[in-house]
Amino acid sequence: MESFLEILKYTVPAFIVFLTVYVLQKQYLKNRYELELLDYRRSQKDTTLPLKLQAYERLTLFCERINVSNLILRIRSETMSASDLHIGMLVSIQKEFEHNVAQQVYVSPELWEIVKLVKNETINLVTSVAQEQKEEASALDLSRSIFNRIQETKFQPVEKALLAIKKEAGLLM
Repeated sequence: MESFLEILKYTVPAFIVFLTVYVLQKQYLKNRYELELLDYRRSQKDTTLPLKLQAYERLTLFCERINVSNLILRIRSETMSASDLHIGMLVSIQKEFEHNVAQQVYVSPELWEIVKLVKNETINLVTSVAQEQKEEASALDLSRSIFNRIQETKFQPVEKALLAIKKEAGLLM
């Protein structure tokens, strides 16, 4: 029995020291891990923030470039027919969209849906007005008809998208 007590005299303090070191070491490693994780997130934020801001800039530019009045001014020429202008506008919208499709990675899904909706509404407006035109209509006739439709319907999806972009970018700041 005496040898058991002798062993216990050494084992219990050693066990207490072991538990203390174990708890302290575990707490130290946990704190160290959290600090490393915080540093990693901070470095990630430093690299992704400029990319997100650039995405908002590019989507703003996209919206401005597919704005119907800007499209007409950029594409229309005196020798074009209405169908040429119609096709040119659709191609330009699609190319602009394809050029900016990667920006969806950096913006919220809701904002990306708004951007897609603006693209589709603009295409629908241009196509519906173009279908109402006579075959021999000029690009000028189509342009006037599009501007008249915009004024009649108060068509403003680009402005709404720009507000959504500004709002989301403002949350980032």
